[in-house]
Amino acid sequence: MFLYMVAELSALQQIVTALTGINGLPVVIVECAVTTIYTSLGGFRISFITDNIQGAMVVCLIVVGVITVGVETHVDRSLVDSSGLLKASLLGWQLIYILPVAILTNDFFLSNFWMRTFASKTDKDLRIGVSIASIAVACILTLVGASGLLAAWTGAWPGNPPQEGSIAFFLLLEKLPAWVVGIVLVMVVSLSTAAFDSLQSAMVSTGSNDLFRNRLNIWFIRATVVLLIFPVVVLALKSPSVLQIFLITDLFSAAVIPVLVIGLWDKCYWWRGLEVVVGSLGGILTVFIFGTIYFGNARDGGKLILLENGLYAEDWSAFGAFVAAPVGGLLWGFGALALRLSFQWMSAKVKGQRFDAFDRPPPPPPSFYSGVEGSEEDREHVTTSETSTKKGKFV
Repeated sequence: MFLYMVAELSALQQIVTALTGINGLPVVIVECAVTTIYTSLGGFRISFITDNIQGAMVVCLIVVGVITVGVETHVDRSLVDSSGLLKASLLGWQLIYILPVAILTNDFFLSNFWMRTFASKTDKDLRIGVSIASIAVACILTLVGASGLLAAWTGAWPGNPPQEGSIAFFLLLEKLPAWVVGIVLVMVVSLSTAAFDSLQSAMVSTGSNDLFRNRLNIWFIRATVVLLIFPVVVLALKSPSVLQIFLITDLFSAAVIPVLVIGLWDKCYWWRGLEVVVGSLGGILTVFIFGTIYFGNARDGGKLILLENGLYAEDWSAFGAFVAAPVGGLLWGFGALALRLSFQWMSAKVKGQRFDAFDRPPPPPPSFYSGVEGSEEDREHVTTSETSTKKGKFV
């Protein structure tokens, strides 16, 4: 989430600079101050309200963009063939694998998605909401993605000086009349604010519930999030590419999530935290090993972990990294499992004890989730768990 906050502010700064030519830092600072104030006062409830505003802004932005682009822009047919965007490419085939893996695994770490999931009244409401959102997002992404083609074919992108492809949509809008640019700028700031406050709320929730089990005063958590805003702004101003930030988080997620979801499966109760930690670190190490072998030196192998060449290196490095991360993570995880079971089996033999590594542990008490100890639910849990002596362990 920290890197997503960096990417959000970095994108806002680049868009403001591209549309207006002024420094985007003041806009970033004002957005951080405003979202921090109303998120601290209103909590996650206010994020739902801004999400509604965000949805309306997205629709308005798409409608205005489609109409004005269709009327005002003119495609240079000579650029269509020279751009090569309609021809098959190695990257295009690689993205068929990279994008689903990157997006699917990365979304597991977005607490703002999980918060909305658990806020649903029923599973039916959740399915209806997800279905509607999926259709809407598919339409929006199709229109926004097509704007990249139009930006290249009208000469708006890459521009002079060359700009990042991630803001091609806004480079195209920059060529439109000034009143359209003004409307778009207001909508962009509103969209960025709505997304940023969700990330702030999610970070507060994660810190309060996951790290401190709701035992620490919520205002201490919010104060910590406020302090984190300062390095976020600094990194956002220094980050060379929004796409690279997302790729780094995607690669780390691809290494961690496969070994993590095994532990979420009820039938794999014998999977421990040791396997998750070893598998996650092993997945990143596997990317380094692959990069070292592929490039022939450790320096470029280390750079591959940060994907400094991005997706447009015209080789197999990025594709190999996204294959090495999940596959290597699973191999390291199962290797750690085999070593742990072997050690526990030998230890049981030496001590003359029963080998209990495959015994199902009892469920955690309600206070594990609520952070409130000594409740009636906890006492009932102790009563029903008296016959079990096996507890959940890290190893």
